[in-house]
Amino acid sequence: MMMPTLLTTEPARWGSALALSGGYLAMCFALWRARAAARQKAGTGEADWLVIHASQTGSAEYLAGQTAATLRLGGLSARAVCMSELDADTLSRAGRILFIASTYGEGDAPDTAARFAGATMGTAADLSHLHYAVLALGDSSYTNYCGFGRALDGWLAAHGATPLFGRIDVDRGNASALAEWQHHIGRLAGTSDAPDWEAPSYGDWRIVQRVLANPGSAGAPLYRVALVPVEAALPPWEAGDLAQVSAPADPDHPREYSIASLPSEGRLELLVRLQRREDGSPGAASGWLCETAALDDVIRLRIRAHGRFRLNGNAGRALIAIGNGSGLAGLRALVKARIDAGKGDNWLLFGERNAAHDFLCRDELQGWLASDGLARLDLAFSRDQSTPRYVQHLVREHASLLCSWVEGGAAIYVCGSLQGMAGGVHEALTEVLGAEMLDALTAEGRYRRDVY
Repeated sequence: MMMPTLLTTEPARWGSALALSGGYLAMCFALWRARAAARQKAGTGEADWLVIHASQTGSAEYLAGQTAATLRLGGLSARAVCMSELDADTLSRAGRILFIASTYGEGDAPDTAARFAGATMGTAADLSHLHYAVLALGDSSYTNYCGFGRALDGWLAAHGATPLFGRIDVDRGNASALAEWQHHIGRLAGTSDAPDWEAPSYGDWRIVQRVLANPGSAGAPLYRVALVPVEAALPPWEAGDLAQVSAPADPDHPREYSIASLPSEGRLELLVRLQRREDGSPGAASGWLCETAALDDVIRLRIRAHGRFRLNGNAGRALIAIGNGSGLAGLRALVKARIDAGKGDNWLLFGERNAAHDFLCRDELQGWLASDGLARLDLAFSRDQSTPRYVQHLVREHASLLCSWVEGGAAIYVCGSLQGMAGGVHEALTEVLGAEMLDALTAEGRYRRDVY
């Protein structure tokens, strides 16, 4: 520390100088002690800053980790926590919280935030002690864009919390919006040298096989597409992870697809439904993958970890896999991973239109059933009888057995369409298991959904 230069021996000025120096030393010591206390708190699991994430596919969770790391880089104690762990008591004691909130479907809270949205946000809490900020993740193609993040921001402000800065809305991972959030976090942390939060770069892939999986179907064509890197080695991924594809016609907004295969199979497989716009033209990404791209064309693709849909701690549990349509991709990878690990207590409940045309992966699934890789395979084909029959009907029909599996420790994974299937299955599971049990399974990580 540089001491001030003294040009006089006048006692009053000596006293002023000493007082100034003493005050400065006291301030330095106080700052040092605060930093030391912060480091001690971080080591014991406590934190002055909480970064709460409400994530469905893992994006909010990833950004929460990056945010907390930046705060820690500046010497602050910070901890990233799932919103499922944020209760009223913690909220009443916290002084500073950064919220990173995804929106699920048409404005709903993600599964991990459902209890908080339904219970805590339904109370008249006094939040006058809280300073906060909200990063809202969403997709502007939906009517209620960033609906949950906006609702959360409004609830916090209405109950007295003070915003550190204005809410930032992020449309499909918009880079400039994320850079704005990182700038604010850097200022809070007192650091400007944090590395950019860049997403993994795209790699060059090529299609090695493309097969129409539902010939003759009354529904839209669905293709099983297999890809390999053009030059690099096959990268690692886990069952439940996602592939992001950048289409030449719309490179700024990647489309995400559940990965249907495992690295041990030597290629990355997707189940892609060909989408068409109102004018009949094919979707930018699905049209490219299903029709336009030739086998020697370069596919720009990167893999994104989807921690919320991986097996993780459920790897040793029996698996109840429920889904429809292209959702079979994610479920196939999960079941295959358990079969490869020698686990045969897998139950697949799957729905589509017609058995004759839409029984996806028929030979493989029946082979797994015959070889005890699948303990049960229950199917619902909605158009094969006069009264439509969907996968949620299977849940109700097998209610007793499903309860028995869950009581025995099974995990439930749901993958497929948001409209119709996901809501119908959730409603059926609520009837069969009870809302309290389903909430408990969600909090425990034994009820997971990847729906779109």
